[in-house]
This record gives sequence, C-alpha cells and structure tokens, in this order.
Amino acid sequence: MDRSIRIARPDDVASIQELMTEFARFVDLSEAFEVTAERLHDVLFGEGAFVSALIAEADGRPAGYAIYFPHFSSFRGQEGLFLEDLYVGEKFRGCGLGQMMLREIAREAKQKGFERIDFQVLERNLRAIEFYKALGAVSNEDERHFKFDGPAFEKLANAD
Repeated sequence: MDRSIRIARPDDVASIQELMTEFARFVDLSEAFEVTAERLHDVLFGEGAFVSALIAEADGRPAGYAIYFPHFSSFRGQEGLFLEDLYVGEKFRGCGLGQMMLREIAREAKQKGFERIDFQVLERNLRAIEFYKALGAVSNEDERHFKFDGPAFEKLANAD
C-alpha cells in the first residue's frame, strides 16, 4: 500500500467532512456532528484561518485526517498544538497512517518552537488510548473537559 501524508487543500474539504462523519459514527457521536463543508472551509482556508489539517492517503485515496491548531498552556508557559481530531478509516488502521500524521504534527510544532501536543480522547476509545500511550503520551486524570455553548454561551456573551 502506498501511504502519504500531506497538508490539506481547499479541494479536500468534502473528503475531510466525509471522514469526520465516519469518525462521529465510530465514537457514537453522530447526533453531535453539525459542521458544514462551508464552515470547515472557512476555518481551514478562510480569512483569519488558524486551524490546520492533514490528509492521510492510501493508494491515492483519502484514508484519514488530522485537525489541529495552536494553543498555550498558561501554568507551564508552553506553546503547543491542540490536536482536535486524528482519525484513520477502519480499513486503513494498523498501517502506520496515524503515527505518520502525529509525527508530521510534532515536526511542525517543533519547527515553530512549540513544546507540546495536547488532545483529548473519549474514555471508551480504548484502542486510541493504547495507541497514544504506546507512543509515549501521558494523561492527566485530574482534568475534565468543560465547555460553554448554546444558551450558556449566549448568556455569558450577552451579559452586562
């Protein structure tokens, strides 16, 4: 199998969205999947875009993707990349594409002078957890993911 990793281009948006749909099904979060191709294009390639994406290809076909963006860890004073998604399609798993994408992201981070890659994994995604741990990733069990969205976000944003 011929494998490659490359930076996503605007004409990859439909393929990324399709892979994202697969990922949402895989982690049983299809009901939360709302991103449109237009929104995805805007955050990746629009004015002020700060989100980056990689495409993994196997035999010239899209086989996976990664989406990431810069972030800052205030307590440690470290800059890094936040890995929002890393997904490899089911029939392409086990051939090194996930590791290839992570290596490319790490190289980019290092080239920018960054010191870390942060990400979250669903507790039930045991295969992913083992994959990351095998590469040396560590988790902090003291942290929990919180968010403000919907009415709570609107209330905060519109408060006097």
